Amino acid sequence: MDPVLVEVTRGDWVESRHAGAAVVVDAAGGVVSAVGDVEQAVFPRSAVKALLALPLVESGAADRLGLSEAEIAFACSSHSGEPAHVAAALSMLNKAGRDGASLECGVQWPSHTGSARALAASGHTASALHNNCSGKHAGFICLACDRGEDPAGYVAPDHPTMRAVTAALADTTGVVLSEANRAVDGCSIPTYAVPLRALALAFARFGSGAGMSTERAAAAARIRAAVAANPFMVAGTGRFDTRLMTALGPRVFSKTGAEGVFCVALPELGYGIAVKCDDGAGRAAEVATAALVTRLLGLEQEEMTSFTRPELTNWNGITVGGLRPTSALG
Repeated sequence: MDPVLVEVTRGDWVESRHAGAAVVVDAAGGVVSAVGDVEQAVFPRSAVKALLALPLVESGAADRLGLSEAEIAFACSSHSGEPAHVAAALSMLNKAGRDGASLECGVQWPSHTGSARALAASGHTASALHNNCSGKHAGFICLACDRGEDPAGYVAPDHPTMRAVTAALADTTGVVLSEANRAVDGCSIPTYAVPLRALALAFARFGSGAGMSTERAAAAARIRAAVAANPFMVAGTGRFDTRLMTALGPRVFSKTGAEGVFCVALPELGYGIAVKCDDGAGRAAEVATAALVTRLLGLEQEEMTSFTRPELTNWNGITVGGLRPTSALG
C-alpha cells in the first residue's frame, strides 16, 4: 500500500490525506530515491506531451513550417484556452495549410474563467481551438502535413503520424507500447500505461540527452529552451507548471498529466521525476512534485512555500488550511 505523500489541513487538524508513489531516476536508469510502488503502470496522459513533440522538432518539420519557439512550447501544452493559446493553435494550423476544422481533439470551453466568460459574453461559443490539447494536436497535424500525409484520422493508433510519435514515447521510456497497455485519452489519441519508474527515466533522458540520438537530444534541448522562454504557453495564468517554470527557468521542466500524475526533468542533475497520487488528486501531485524539486535542487524552503505549502482560503478570502508534503518525500 502506498504511503501518504500529502496532507490537507483545516485549522490544526488533518482533514484529508493523499497516498501515492514517487520516484527519482538518473539518466543511466539508476533509482536515486523512491517511495511507494514505482513499478506500477500508470497512464501519463498529458505529462508526456513534450516526448510526443520530439518528432515535430527532430524531423525538421518545425523549422520547415516556420514554427516559432512559443509555438514549439505550445505543442507541449495543456493550456487554459486563453486568447494567446487559441491564436497559437490557429497560427500553427495555418502554417500547415489547415484550420481549426482539422483538429480531432473535441470541443472544450476554456478552463480559464475570465476567458470563458469573455467568450460567452461575445456571443461566440467554444471550439476545438480552445481544447486544452489543441497545441499537441496542432503539432501532430503540422508533422503529418510536413511528412506528406493526410492528417485526417491522425488520432488513430495506426495513423503513420501517430505511429511516429508513439515510437518516440516507446524509445524514451524503454517500454513496449501495444494494444495490451493502450487506452484512449481525453483528447482521443492513444494513451499507454507505463511504469512510473520508466516515466522518470524518460524525463531524465529528456533533460540530459543521455540515451538519445544526436538529433533527438538536440530536439529535447530545443523544446526545453522554448518552454523555459515561454512557460505561459504550456499552461496559463496561475497554473502550476507556468508558475514553477517562470520561477525556476531552465532549471526545471515540469508537466502535469491527469489523475494525479506529474513528470519533471532536472537538466542540471540529469534526473527525472515521476509522481502518481492514488486518488487522482492533481493538487496533491503538485505539492509532492514541488517538494521533490525543492529538495533535489537545494532550494530555500521559504521561496518555494507557495508551491510546497499552498494555502486554502474560503469564499471570504479567509485562510482555513493548506496542503503540506509528508516526511515520506524526504
